[in-house]
Amino acid sequence: MLKTPSSFVLKISKYISDFFNPMNSLLIYFLLYSIQNFSLKETLSHFLPILIITIIPISSWIYYNVKTKKYTDADVSDRKQRKGLYFFISGAIISYLNFVYLRYERIDFVLLFLLILLVIMQISNYFIKSSMHTALNIFVAALMFTLNPIYGLIWLGFTIAVAYSRIVLRRHSLAEVLSGAVIASIISFIYLYTHIQNQ
Repeated sequence: MLKTPSSFVLKISKYISDFFNPMNSLLIYFLLYSIQNFSLKETLSHFLPILIITIIPISSWIYYNVKTKKYTDADVSDRKQRKGLYFFISGAIISYLNFVYLRYERIDFVLLFLLILLVIMQISNYFIKSSMHTALNIFVAALMFTLNPIYGLIWLGFTIAVAYSRIVLRRHSLAEVLSGAVIASIISFIYLYTHIQNQ
């Protein structure tokens, strides 16, 4: 049984959990990827659709539902409340994938694998409330690894801190954190393998 943490540990855990929430982590990756691979003009054209079609709608959905008290908090830690969130996020990602395919005639494999991860997380949610913070940060670590292996290892270190923070804050049990980690590790491995094959 986890003993009651000190107020300092709780504050640090809250900061880590808030800062490395899935939306922020993905946002940091998309910005870093765009800056590393494109000019400023290309960065805007690459990043803006992600921002407008996925990030803003999902953030607005969470904010609205917290404001109207349909969600207990922005973490959406409640298992029942989380079901609707998964469907909304999946819809936003499918919209983005369609946009990219129709506009550029290509498949965005990052968002496709993110969608697969979320669908599996949704299925797992019927059995165990797998940690989305842990899962998505493991996936972001894999994405960072494709930019630079050192970035990936650093982000993996952040992910361990995030996973621990979720337990400290009692948002997830150890089993829920491990469940999210296992699901994301499998999807991330497949993504990295696919990425390497397509190089």
